[in-house]
Amino acid sequence: MTVLERKAGAAVGRRPGRPRDEEIDGQIVTATLEIIDAGEEVTVSRVVARSGVSRAALYRRWPSLTLLIAAALDVGREVPPEYPVDADLHEILLAGLGLGADGVAPSAPGYSEARFRQRIRLVMADRALQKTYWQSHVSRRRVPLQNALRTGIARGELRADLDVEACFDAIAGVAYYQLVVRGDRVSDPAVVERMRAAIEVIWRGMVAA
Repeated sequence: MTVLERKAGAAVGRRPGRPRDEEIDGQIVTATLEIIDAGEEVTVSRVVARSGVSRAALYRRWPSLTLLIAAALDVGREVPPEYPVDADLHEILLAGLGLGADGVAPSAPGYSEARFRQRIRLVMADRALQKTYWQSHVSRRRVPLQNALRTGIARGELRADLDVEACFDAIAGVAYYQLVVRGDRVSDPAVVERMRAAIEVIWRGMVAA
């Protein structure tokens, strides 16, 4: 366990002090992301050297390297807005989540396919990072669609016994399988058609009889 990680417990209970310097935060995250993009191991020494920020400043802002790496991996991602209550759920699934990893196509501005692959490499090699990234970032992006599915249940469009979490996993898994297992691109027309076909199967299992 590093000194940075040992400070995690103390930082959680720390009372608010001076406002965080957003510029310094940005320097730290940017430096971390550059190290990740270069395929290098993220260490405190490398982040300090690349960012020009002191170790003390780094410790104050990021009590663990895991939290810092998770934040860096999420640069370029946003939580989608809530869907209108009268949204067409079928179209949402076909046009949105089903055609990109984790709700956003890998070619989205600020989040390239290379970045996506680096993220997969890092989280699969570190279960703690994987869980942290899930809890602090990925799970939040699922909320709008999950809420839309719950609305569909409430208005009788979807099955009353529908497991919203399981449905989301099944739909997102369609895209992840193409990218991670098959090594395909979601921009390939044949891949798009395959994903649409898979989502149609999932959709038929979701709709109310």
